[in-house]
Amino acid sequence: MAKLVIVESPAKATTIQKYLGAGYEVTASMGHIEDLPKSKLGVDVENNYQPVYVEVKGKEDLIKALKKKAQKCDRIYLATDPDREGEAISWHLARLLDLDLSDKNRVTFNEITKTGVKQGMEEPRTVDLDLVNAQQARRILDRLVGYKLSPFLWRKVRVGLSAGRVQSVAVRIVVDREEEIRAFKTKEYWSIDALFQAKSSRKAFEAKAVSKGGKKLTIDNEEQANAILKELEGQTPSVTKATKSVRRKTPAPPFITSTLQQEASRKLGFQSRRTMRAAQELYEGVEVEGVGSVGLITYMRTDSLRISNEALDAAAEYIGERFGKAYLPSTPRVFKSRASAQDAHEAIRPTLPLMPPDRVKPSLTTDQFKIYKLVWDRFIASQMANALLDTVKADIQMGDYLFRASGFTVKFDGFTALYEEGKDEEGEKSSALPALEEGETLKTKELKGGQHFTQPPARYTEATLIKTLEQDGIGRPSTYAPTISTILNRGYVERDGKQLKPTPLGEVTTKLFKDLFASIVNEEFTAQMEDGLDKVETGSADWVKMLDGFYQGFAKDLEDAEKAMEGKRVKIPVEETDEVCELCGKPMVIKSGRFGKFLACSGFPDCKNTKKIVKPTGGICPKCGGKILQKKSKNGKKFFGCEHNPQCDFLSWDEPTGDNCPKCGKSLLKKRGKAGRIYCSDPDCDYSN
Repeated sequence: MAKLVIVESPAKATTIQKYLGAGYEVTASMGHIEDLPKSKLGVDVENNYQPVYVEVKGKEDLIKALKKKAQKCDRIYLATDPDREGEAISWHLARLLDLDLSDKNRVTFNEITKTGVKQGMEEPRTVDLDLVNAQQARRILDRLVGYKLSPFLWRKVRVGLSAGRVQSVAVRIVVDREEEIRAFKTKEYWSIDALFQAKSSRKAFEAKAVSKGGKKLTIDNEEQANAILKELEGQTPSVTKATKSVRRKTPAPPFITSTLQQEASRKLGFQSRRTMRAAQELYEGVEVEGVGSVGLITYMRTDSLRISNEALDAAAEYIGERFGKAYLPSTPRVFKSRASAQDAHEAIRPTLPLMPPDRVKPSLTTDQFKIYKLVWDRFIASQMANALLDTVKADIQMGDYLFRASGFTVKFDGFTALYEEGKDEEGEKSSALPALEEGETLKTKELKGGQHFTQPPARYTEATLIKTLEQDGIGRPSTYAPTISTILNRGYVERDGKQLKPTPLGEVTTKLFKDLFASIVNEEFTAQMEDGLDKVETGSADWVKMLDGFYQGFAKDLEDAEKAMEGKRVKIPVEETDEVCELCGKPMVIKSGRFGKFLACSGFPDCKNTKKIVKPTGGICPKCGGKILQKKSKNGKKFFGCEHNPQCDFLSWDEPTGDNCPKCGKSLLKKRGKAGRIYCSDPDCDYSN
């Protein structure tokens, strides 16, 4: 009789079946087979918060098939994902198939390779009930908040809204940042910038005035700047100090879940859900030409920076052969995980470090290749030698004023020959300086005052929001992507380019939560709940007591909120526009529906005129002469089309510049990307810049 191995996905089943071979049948549960019911709370609050599980709708035939296969096998292995969620699925499967929970029938794979599968099968264990209880506690917590708080929002704000223990805190973070931006008072300041030239170089270099008479220089307005420029007239700049040093630049550690999502957002423009989908596929296994089905990366939900010795050896072998021994550090790099890391799995790394991205590119989808390259580059670079930079800092005296210049040249590129980590914000640019000697006089090429204004904090992007959630201990690796997707899909937050901006709905509900549920929907409390769940996972806390400690306070807050809001309803502010309703002449306003935002007449219900939101671009359609409008596709992507669509079929992903072609007079378009090429919208015109 065959041995049955149950995993979560068909792709994973295919890959594992190849490694186990004859004598094993590998099948998939397709995720959860049991869950709390959708139509009711499903938690017996009066009986120690016992959950009431039901079979997932639509999986009746699958469950029957699993039971039938189980009856024909003499041994069953539960091989779902190696995390809390996977442990809970294994527990549900064990109950469904009447397995003995004291049997060692649970196996886990950190990587879906021949070695990883063999190792996992050789180390079966019992289902970890502490992990199961931690997952149950999280699920019940989220159910209690969602099913108790959401109806309150329906009655007091708008039908169909949802609330969540983590999602509501994420919205609050975005709203709080928006309030900071609005409250920010811009302040003017000036700088004195110089271009100096050394005798040994033809190229001028930049320097900035930093002090006067030993005191820090602050310039508030143009008048002060002009007075300083007048003082500097006729003064000869002289180098008073030139400091040379070597700076070591170390590589970033391999990815964990949060940093992978951040870097994919920065470098690829990927939303977190898109990143995790491609990573899941790479973990479960893809068919690689000449190799067969193989998992190309380790498990992608992790907060550990641990790396196996075998992987370190393979990375060193590749680096030595590809770049040379000079690019290897004296000892393999070991990175320290955060104190709160669970350390259940390795960092995210390629399972086969000797298989570079170009080798597997023909076998991967575009998204899979981009994520694999990111993971592979980051891991290999993390095991490469430091980059060495020759730095120069120069102090230049000009009258009473001290100017400062700094720069560097690359002495040894080290890990940067392969990869450098992206940044959320651009730092000050630094360039190479000529050889400068103390006492050397310089030539002044230019002196000017520069006007600047202090800037408010930037809105969150997906990358910076995930970084904040992680730093504040809100959520865990598996929750970042679904949390962000939820707050966007529910209309609490919207995208403005890469930035996340709260909607009026998000601001209204956040204010309501701050006023009525301040002790629950806040960063510190949510982080404490995550710590509590971690303690349940390690067996050092009782999950029922943890839930009860939360629920008693929550129930009291909910009762008080109902009393405070009795007979009241919160109004969501409408967004006004300059557009006028062509049917009745009243202003149009922006409203939100299940398919996104739309224009509606402010005279509703007397006038029910609605239409799509379109934005003029200044471009003219090359086919019919109509206006080119900015539109959105069904999945939210921006594109540009003629106002006369569908009669005119002109469409483009590239944005009109607002300028006309110098050759034919038609509108110019700009290719996407920072260095986007500008070209003519008329396909018969060859103008390009």
